[in-house]
Amino acid sequence: MSDAPRTTYVLVDGENIDATLGTSILGRRPRPEERPRWERLLEFARTRWGQPAVGLFFLAAGTELPMSFVQALLALGYRPVPLSGGADEKVVDIGIQRTLTELGGREADVLLVSNDGDFLEEVEALLDGRRVGIVGFTEFRNSAFLRSVERGLEAFDLEYDVRAFNERLPRVRVIPIDEFDPAEFL
Repeated sequence: MSDAPRTTYVLVDGENIDATLGTSILGRRPRPEERPRWERLLEFARTRWGQPAVGLFFLAAGTELPMSFVQALLALGYRPVPLSGGADEKVVDIGIQRTLTELGGREADVLLVSNDGDFLEEVEALLDGRRVGIVGFTEFRNSAFLRSVERGLEAFDLEYDVRAFNERLPRVRVIPIDEFDPAEFL
């Protein structure tokens, strides 16, 4: 048995988060200052489960590597995973699915950052006693994950739990009464 600390792998479906933010929340392409502060996500993972976190950021790169974004991810401590494939292939989804499956054979915990239900089968398979979490926008998370929450999946909101944004997003959500602050509406 290794004396190395257990690791949390943070798998980021950046396209899904960006599309949800732009299309569903802002109604336009997000400006740089409106995008998540990805370094906060890694810190959240480290703090939440008290162990090292490795961030894997999956990108559909096509034939060209977006070097400025890749360099920014590297500077934040992420390992970029630039993928390419056929026009009909969802390369980011395929890459994340394969990574989740591979993690099933390792002693590691997982935080998946996506609202996409395409990963449900792989996430369900990881609910074997390890810590597994889903991070995204609660109101846009695929509802099939609710069954997994009953089996131990932890669900986190990228804005409210992770605090990954510098400015409050224009979201409409169900507010637990214990969190309700009327001043936010006045």
